[in-house]
Order: sequence, then structure tokens, then C-alpha cells
Amino acid sequence: MSDSASPPELRVESRGPVLWLIIQREERRNAMSHGVLAGMTQAIDAAQGDRSLRAIVITGTGDKAFCAGADLQAAQAFTSDYSEPYGHLALLLRRAKASNLPLVARVNGACMAGGMGLLSMCDLAVAASHAVFGLPEVKVGVFPAQVLSVLQHLVPRRRLAEMCLTGEPLTAAQALEYGLVNYVDDDVDAKLDWLLQRMLDKSPAAIRRGLYTMKKIETMGFEESMSFTESQIALFTLTEDAREGQQAFQQKRKPQWTGR
Repeated sequence: MSDSASPPELRVESRGPVLWLIIQREERRNAMSHGVLAGMTQAIDAAQGDRSLRAIVITGTGDKAFCAGADLQAAQAFTSDYSEPYGHLALLLRRAKASNLPLVARVNGACMAGGMGLLSMCDLAVAASHAVFGLPEVKVGVFPAQVLSVLQHLVPRRRLAEMCLTGEPLTAAQALEYGLVNYVDDDVDAKLDWLLQRMLDKSPAAIRRGLYTMKKIETMGFEESMSFTESQIALFTLTEDAREGQQAFQQKRKPQWTGR
């Protein structure tokens, strides 16, 4: 069901337990507009309180581009108000970082510049075999600044430096090798569905608390991380899903998750 409150450039659609955010700017290679970024931010934020949702898929229309980055044809491609300390892309990346619902990128074509930010903010990614990836900002006199905040932990330092400093693209096979995506397939939708199904039959409570835990410890030192996680595991065991999962295992049956 489409969300009528979202901008026309972004389709927000619930498909069962999965929320789809689809950039609808195929004529602009699904380049980001301020409306698209604001719409994604709002949709991700709203989804956190909807217990019927289990995952969020981010993609673009057509088969040529996932997202080509900022729309360089726009008058204000990178910011809309210099008096505001927070830009639209930065706000979206912050909301994605705080999401306790898994974000999955369906890379259906070219993933460039700011599009790499959308890819990198996701927890999982599936790419079509013909997809290409790159950080071409140096070719137009800028640099992938905000994107680095979410990309730097995915790609080895030498690889990342080469991508940023040369601006040259990667193939889908290289993206898989670098760890940018989980899977590459000729049939991206079949692979995406396969991956989603492997998540949707698992405990919603465990995934929700688990993502929270994973994201919290990313910047912690070892001792701080251990102190945090040893308290978290006790909370995991107190959920209804944890009790149900253990009982189902003992009784050799499929668990019936409540998500609590």
C-alpha cells in the first residue's frame, strides 16, 4: 500500500512485513533530490514503531540505476539551506544508523556517489550482475565526504582510497570482493526474496535488539564493548521470543514468534 504523504519521487509501499522505499526518478538515473532524502528519513523513522514491519528495502525504479547520487542538474545539489547545520543526506544517514529494522539495498543498476551512501547505510545488500559502483566526486571537483562516514568500515583502507582518489568505477564482482554487497545475481529479485525469507522466519525481538547492540559497539573499545554486551545478553534472555525459541527447540517444533 503506497503512502500518499510521501513525495511523488519516492514510492513508499508495504509488501507484507517489508517496507519498500523506491526512488522514482528513472529519467535522472534515480538521482537524489531533497524530497527523496526527506521522504526516506521520515519513512525509516515512522517504521521503527510499526511492529508489523520486519525489514526495509531501498531501491530505484528501472534496471539502469540504483541511485546516481546528487542531482547535479539541480540548482542546489548538495544543500538547500546553508544556515542549517544538518543536511538532508546527513539526517538520513543518522536515521538509518539508529534503525532497529534491517535495511536491505536492492542494487538494480548504477550505484554512484551519494548512492554509495544509501548502499552503505544498509545492513545487507544484493546487487544485479550488471550493477556498477563508484565514487566519481573528484571528477566534478568535490569529494565523497558524508558517504565516508558509513563507507569507511565496509571497505579496506587502500581500496577506499583508490575509489575516492581516482573516481573510477567497480564492477558488481569487485563490489562483492570488496565486501560492499552480500550477493550478486543475474536475478536480483529472486536473490533478494531468498535473503529476506531467511530473516523473516527469525525472531523479530532478537533482530531488533541485536541490530541495536551491533550498532552500539561499532565504535567502542574492547573492554567497553564487553561490559555493554554482557549486560545485553541478559536482556535478550528476558524476551518472550527467547523463551519461545528455547521451548520450540526443546520440543522440536517451529517457533511462534510474538516479537516481544
